[in-house]
This record gives sequence, C-alpha cells and structure tokens, in this order.
Amino acid sequence: MVTPEHVLSFWLDEIGPKDWYNSSPELDREIASRFEAAWDEIMEGGNGLWLTYPSGVLAYLLVTDQFSRNMFRDTAKAFASDHVAHAAAVGAISKDWDLKISEPARQFFYLPLEHSENQCDQDRAVRLFAARMPESGSNLLHAQAHRMIIRKFGRFPFRNTALGRKTTSPEDQFLAAGGYGEIVRNLQAAS
Repeated sequence: MVTPEHVLSFWLDEIGPKDWYNSSPELDREIASRFEAAWDEIMEGGNGLWLTYPSGVLAYLLVTDQFSRNMFRDTAKAFASDHVAHAAAVGAISKDWDLKISEPARQFFYLPLEHSENQCDQDRAVRLFAARMPESGSNLLHAQAHRMIIRKFGRFPFRNTALGRKTTSPEDQFLAAGGYGEIVRNLQAAS
C-alpha cells in the first residue's frame, strides 16, 4: 500500500527539484510502477485520509496532478484526475495548508489551478505564485504563460490530440510558431 510518505520521499528526495520537469520514458515507467495503484485508489474514491493534513494533500496532488501526466503521457488519461486535484488544491489553499509546506514543494498546490482550462483558475494561480512564492520567478513566469494561452484560446491547444479535440486554425498557427515555448521566451524577453 502506497502512503503519502512514499510519494513525498520519492518526489521530494529521490527525484528532487532539478528533475521535476525533466521527463523521460524511464521516469514515466518508474512512476507508473510505483504509484499507478495509488492513482487508481484515488480515482475510485479512496485515500481520503490524505486530504486531512497538509503533507497528505501534497502527496494527493502529486499523484493526481503530476504523476498522472507521467504515467499516462500523451493520452486523455493524463488529465483524467485533474478535477480531483483541483478540488483538493482549492480546499487546502482555503485552509492555508499550502503555507505549511516549504518552497519549492509548495508550488504543487497551485499547479492544479495552472493546469485548469478555466480563466478564473488561471488568474488565481498567477496571484498565488506572486503572493505566496514571490522569490520563485520561473513559477510565476510559467503561470503567466499558461494564463495567456487560456485567455487566447480558452483551452490548451497542445492537449488537443490527446483529448481527441479538433485543432482550430489559430491553434495550429500557435503550435507551428513554437506554442508554449514561444510564449515563455516572449515573456522572458519582456521582463
């Protein structure tokens, strides 16, 4: 049985910040091998006790918002637990539990909002990064980039293939021009 401590030890200690956003097929397989059962349990309504204390919520968010993207990369299932992660994040933030977790791990409370295709969530993610992680400029930059994309398209075009959505002509042009990476480069150049 996977516990929050297993999740946190793996992600915070074994993997660590330097590799949180460096994906590889090997890492994806390792995450699936170690944590897919926990994801399944959560999706079946289990592991609710994880939501009763700050570090438990952090582990819950890692499984439902981060690990899902590794385990099910390039498929619709990668986003299947986003609504669960969103609800957990909103609940924890309303109790200021995010502030009980030190940086840089605190960012995982805000990423479910940043991953949302809802403009209000995007605005809130930017505000949270600015107010609660002010020294983390790269996190704020990425939150601003996500918000710009949602403002422009109302969704993330780079998810269209995985989600079986038809890509519009403006989205095609955006992707061909560098997509997300181009937005980030433009924001960096402007700052």
